[in-house]
Amino acid sequence: MPPILPPRLRRLLGLRRVRIGAAFLLVAVTALGGWLGASAGPGYPTGTFRMATGARSGVYALYGSLLQAAVDKELPGVRIQLDQSVGGPDNLARIADGRDDFGIATADAVAHFDGPGKDRLRAVGELYDDYVQLVVPSDSPVKSIADLEGRRLRVGTGQHGSGVELIADRVLALAGLKAGRDVQEFPYGIADAPAALETHKIDAFFWSGGLPTEGIIDLTRRAHVRLVPLGWLATGMDQVAQKTDVGARNTQIYRTSTVPAWAYPYSFPDTSVSTLAVANLLVTRANVPSSLVERMTSVVMNSRDAIGQRVHSAQLVDVRSAIYTEPLPLAEGARRYYVSVKP
Repeated sequence: MPPILPPRLRRLLGLRRVRIGAAFLLVAVTALGGWLGASAGPGYPTGTFRMATGARSGVYALYGSLLQAAVDKELPGVRIQLDQSVGGPDNLARIADGRDDFGIATADAVAHFDGPGKDRLRAVGELYDDYVQLVVPSDSPVKSIADLEGRRLRVGTGQHGSGVELIADRVLALAGLKAGRDVQEFPYGIADAPAALETHKIDAFFWSGGLPTEGIIDLTRRAHVRLVPLGWLATGMDQVAQKTDVGARNTQIYRTSTVPAWAYPYSFPDTSVSTLAVANLLVTRANVPSSLVERMTSVVMNSRDAIGQRVHSAQLVDVRSAIYTEPLPLAEGARRYYVSVKP
């Protein structure tokens, strides 16, 4: 038979049990709350991630700034830092070596890239087309690419290592034109080529970008310029890519398209022009967290209309076409997103 304790001692022991029980309950609630808080978290890593864009006044830079604003709105805790670059090839190198986590590059630049870490590159999705634009003064004798032959005109062919340089060199070579003999090449990009043309430092310049490109819009408001047709070169350009770039095997890289008159209404004459088109891809790296890539893919699709108000080509971004990212495989996070929203 247990001993009979005095009433006062029984009350003290009872109070102690209550306090101990309350303490255990507090610990349990705290642990549960922490677990619930973790479960209710964003479901993706937060912090600062970097995106390589392109030259000032180019469409890559504009698209990047608009996507940055969309990420700020849709992914709390994630900040996208934009890094200017020479262009697509530079972006691929920066992503491959870890300096950037995302970036934009054309399919031909991807197929041509052979730098360290190329096997780590993955695609988030196809974005919009770049259009190859050869800009000349309206009174220029150059009506076709063949008219450059033997004239030794000064031509801006893009910054060294840029996607513009890659395309310009291929166009000139396919047309049988040689540097020094037929043209004088200058490494001007979209940031400085329009002013150089306006001040007669060059006679023409190449640009490859989405429509419209602000740098060219601004130029058409100040000077009479027009575009030279290049669309007939598409088949030959594709054959060059197939022969020289491992990543282009069995993949169409270039195709014929049209720069519509509305793209540059101040050009003279303001007519549509046949030219080359090549797809742009949003690129990432295999070790960028899949959960972040999945949410980034969602932001790209959800922001299409808002971005399309400034980058008109981006209005064509669509889940049904975004999955065609040859020559890059889809990132796992992007694949999960497209499967989840499959029409």
